[in-house]
Formats: sequence, C-alpha cells, structure tokens
Amino acid sequence: MKACLLFVFLVSATLAEYTSYEGYTVYSVTPKSPKDSVILQEMYDTEKFDFWSKSKAVNHPVHIMVSSDLKETFVSTVEKYNMDYEILIEDVEKVNTAERERQARAPRVANGRIDFQQYHSYEAILEYVEQVCSDYPDIVTCETYGYSYEGRPLVLLRVNDGSTAGKPTIFIEGGIHAREWIAPAVVLYIIQQLVENPDNRALVENANWLLVTVTNPDGYEFSRTNTRMWRKTRSTGVICNGADANRNFDLEWGGPGTSTSECSDIFMGRYPFSEPETRALADVAIAEENIDLYLAIHSYGRWIIYPWGYTLEPPENVDELQEAGEAAAAAIYAVAGTEYVVGNSAALLYYAAGCSDDWFKGGANVSLSYTVELPGGGNQGFDLPADRIQPVVTETWPGIIAFYDYVINNSRR
Repeated sequence: MKACLLFVFLVSATLAEYTSYEGYTVYSVTPKSPKDSVILQEMYDTEKFDFWSKSKAVNHPVHIMVSSDLKETFVSTVEKYNMDYEILIEDVEKVNTAERERQARAPRVANGRIDFQQYHSYEAILEYVEQVCSDYPDIVTCETYGYSYEGRPLVLLRVNDGSTAGKPTIFIEGGIHAREWIAPAVVLYIIQQLVENPDNRALVENANWLLVTVTNPDGYEFSRTNTRMWRKTRSTGVICNGADANRNFDLEWGGPGTSTSECSDIFMGRYPFSEPETRALADVAIAEENIDLYLAIHSYGRWIIYPWGYTLEPPENVDELQEAGEAAAAAIYAVAGTEYVVGNSAALLYYAAGCSDDWFKGGANVSLSYTVELPGGGNQGFDLPADRIQPVVTETWPGIIAFYDYVINNSRR
C-alpha cells in the first residue's frame, strides 16, 4: 500500500502550458419564467458557454462563464428575451490568480496530516490516507481499487469496527469532476470525523463506510496545475483529451445531456466505462453487492438531487428519496442557514444521462442514491475561497449524519 501511495507521478500532462482565462466573464442570469429556462437550456445545448451552475427553477440564478469572443452573442441573446442578468466576475483570470496566490501562501501541513484552510494536492491527500490507515488499523483499511489513465492509484477507505455483517453500507465519493475542489475536501472531513473523532464511534460501529476522496485524480491535478476549469478525465483523444466521467456510466449512456464531441465538457466517452476511473468505481460497487446509500459529492449549486437524470419519470421509491434528502437538507440548514433544494435531477436541473447516481441506483441497485451539489464561490470563483472550506465542510457533516440516521432507522436488513 505504501509503495502505491508514494508513487512518483511522471506525467507529461503536468508539463502542458498553463491555460489563461483572461477576458472570460461570468454572468448571473435569473430566469423569470419557464420560457427563460427553455432559452437557457438551448444556450447550454450549444456547448459554447460554460454553465457553472444549472437550474430549471424560476428565480434561481444560473452562473455562466463566457469567453471574450462570445460576450456580444451572449449579451444580445439574454437581452433579446429580456432576461435579468448581471456580471458576477468581470475577469476570471484575476480571480484564478488570487486563488493561486492564496494557495501559495498557505502554511505547509506536515506530511500525513490535513487541514481545511487550503485545497490539497492529490499527493498530500494520499499521504493523509496512508497515515490514517497506519494510525487506526482497528477501524480503517485502505485498498488500491484501480489506477487512473495516467497511472495514479485510486484508493478506497473502508471504515468499520471489523464486523460488517447485517450492517448497512454507505458509499461516498468526491472529485469526479476535476474543478470541483471543495468535493474532496468534504470527503476528507468525513473521514476525519469518522476516524479521528471518538464522539462519532457509534457511526463506525453501526455501519460500513466506503470512501473515495478523489475519483478523478488526473483531472484534479490538471485543474490545479494547468487548466483551472478542467472538468473531465485526462484520457488521450483524437482531437481533445478527456471524457466527462459523470456521463460515462453504463445506464442510458449517450442519452440526453451528453455529447459525442471529444472537445465538449460533457463528452460521454468512446463507450460506457471507457474511462478507467469509472470502470474501477463501478467494479467496487458490483463486488460490494449490497450498498444502502450512495452520495456523489459535487459543486456547485446547493442541491440534493436523485435519479433519474435522463427522464422525468420518478424512481419507484421517490417518496423515500425525497424524505431522506429533506432530512439531510434540514440538518445542514440548522447549522448556518444554508438552504438546499431537494428533488429529481432532471426536473430541477437539466437532463444528464450516464451519471454515477443513476448507475448506482439502476445498475448497482442502491436504494438511496444522490448527488450533493455543495455551495459555490460566487464572485470569488468557481469553488469557494480557501477561507470558506472549513465552514462548508462543518455544515455539511450534520447532513451526512442525517443520511446515516435515515439509513440506520430504515435499513431493510
């Protein structure tokens, strides 16, 4: 295990030229009618604009990054339909530069330790994972369940008291979309609370936890070093590299909300599970057989959404999904007043086929399957500035406990 975690990443991708977002602007557009939502959907479908957040809901702002050469087209479109809009970020590169400078100034954390004052490299995350496994062998086991396209180890933590028979299993992963840095931070905090906080021992004794900190480490590192808004994996393509790992799962693969263009941020991949990262994650779920709850941690938007992403037809247990989701949302709200909206992903956002939450429910038979979209950075960037990491991970933890409570109280085993 140690050899895997200290793997030296000799990856040519890290030598690629840095991508500047100078002149890119982020607009906040608020749909005032269903017609406005349709227009925004049509703009999204053109794949010319980078939708940082999505919503069909009236009066719910949508954040859209627009390159300098498309600003005139974008503004003329929203003004043509009299949609309310404002500039959220004038120049994205200035925000990204400030973010890099904050990261560079952050105090170095000792090897094998973690804090929530900065976003950590994948190497630092693996060092922490290795340390946790070494320090708490009675409740934590680590395994390399596969390797990324560029050869990085994909690591799973199992947290339990050694007795898993008859206990529910909770599977949580983050970082499937590279640029969503707050997602791995939340998973790290969950690990820390389960393993290092003795007050949470009952959670370890009563359930079997499976945790993946960064599902897409190649993309995550590329977004840290080269292209901040990178979303996909890093597999080599003919024209453009990478696939959207969250469109690559084998359930309604290639359906609505996906793209066949390699250069699209929602490129579905060459075939289902074409990406080693998605194939490996699915193999873990299949081998596990019985998983009661799956949580995919994403950002951003303050949503707790459940299947299906490819159709408006609700799952058979929609009432249960809504009830558990609302319990988690209420627990998060009780901390600092952060409001999450709970519901079906296709109804609240846009269609998106081949997603992990759909596959875990329909392909791995997980009764409770969700995507949790964390808060975003607003006018300070795509993700939260580093000084907002601690408040977000802290307020999210009660939501995880609420999900756990629901599973424990309603387990069918």
